Amino acid sequence: MKTIVMASRSSKDHITINTESLASSFENMMADNLFMSPNCCIFRTPKILLRHNEKAYHPNAFSIGPFHHETEQLKPTEKIKLKYLQGILQRSLRPKERLRQLIEAIRVVQVEAREYYAGPVTLNVEEFVKIMVLDGCFIIELLRKDADEVAKDPDDPIFSMSCLQEFLNHDLILLENQIPWLVLDCLFNLSMPPGGGKSLIQLTLDFFSNIFSSSKPSITPDQFNDLKIMHILDLLRHSLLLPFRNDESDEKHLGWQPFPCATSLKDAGIKFKRVSSSSILDITFSNGVLEIPPLLLQETTESILRNLISFEQCYPNCPPRVTSYAKLMDYLIDTTKDMEILCENDIFDNWLNLEDATQFFNQLYTDAHVKKFYYHELCRQVNSYCKQFWPRWRFFYVHNYFGKPWAVTAQIVVAIFLVFAFLHTYYTIKNDD
Repeated sequence: MKTIVMASRSSKDHITINTESLASSFENMMADNLFMSPNCCIFRTPKILLRHNEKAYHPNAFSIGPFHHETEQLKPTEKIKLKYLQGILQRSLRPKERLRQLIEAIRVVQVEAREYYAGPVTLNVEEFVKIMVLDGCFIIELLRKDADEVAKDPDDPIFSMSCLQEFLNHDLILLENQIPWLVLDCLFNLSMPPGGGKSLIQLTLDFFSNIFSSSKPSITPDQFNDLKIMHILDLLRHSLLLPFRNDESDEKHLGWQPFPCATSLKDAGIKFKRVSSSSILDITFSNGVLEIPPLLLQETTESILRNLISFEQCYPNCPPRVTSYAKLMDYLIDTTKDMEILCENDIFDNWLNLEDATQFFNQLYTDAHVKKFYYHELCRQVNSYCKQFWPRWRFFYVHNYFGKPWAVTAQIVVAIFLVFAFLHTYYTIKNDD
């Protein structure tokens, strides 16, 4: 055994290191697979983001997947999940056989499904498969009931109690509360009711149709054909990014220019216009008009945007589209006056008070990082317009001299006097000639 004796500052003390034992310890640790699986896409929220609003990242009533499975306060809703699983089985001619079929199908893919989770999942195979089957069937049955493809029981607590619907709208979009899409897809196909129905993608989009905007999105399931969907949160993110799939030029994302707040933009003569778009990210500027798709500000807005940002921060090589949107909004909305201007122009369908909405945008981007800013060109265009003399002067003149009835009257009177003065001077000069 080889040892090294090290002398401390005090000649009386010595530290002995067992070199072979320490080397073996390092070798054993490095023998484990130190690389993250390419399938890894479900993460625990980084503490640096979690500290800003823990409630936005943790489930209220329903545990989905292994991360919050042991949380005691979520146990009561397990009975609802079992009731939904029972509903799927009872529609089968052979319920017992169908249950074993579902279990076996997930057992086959459980190794791949486990790779979707970052960090150790210490559950044994049986417990992991049990969670995947129960939670997956619950989500599928929920989506079908919401679309009226499956009859709702009169005493179904989810559809008879408003609070549970609100809890679900929050819990199903959390990054920590996801299960792999491959599990959902597998269970969905095996539990297809007689006569078929909508696709899993369509059912999910319909369930979350008003999560970003009060208007129904125009995205169709066919647009997802060549995409690998990892979980529900990833599907919702793709629904925002689909309009930009052919707009990935790196030249547009280099650098960052400060973006004026809404009040400053208004003072520069820039107008705000609400536009219909399939994505809230589709913000453009042209001829002094900033066109912004409407965002629905409701109880779940903070949760969905924060969890999308968390996903972009954690998932390797993920384009920070939503994070860039949050950064832009943080600059656009600095005070309640900025929020008021945007609400007056119908940019937001705001269900919150102005102070809460303003504070939400001011804190949304905090401690997140943007490698590529996807609104760099937009900022350049807006800043260039603000530097021009004519738009600012025109706005100042109209705002100060044509904003009130008496001012308009005064301008007309002045104009008449100027015309008479010009005519008087003209005829005086002509008569002198």
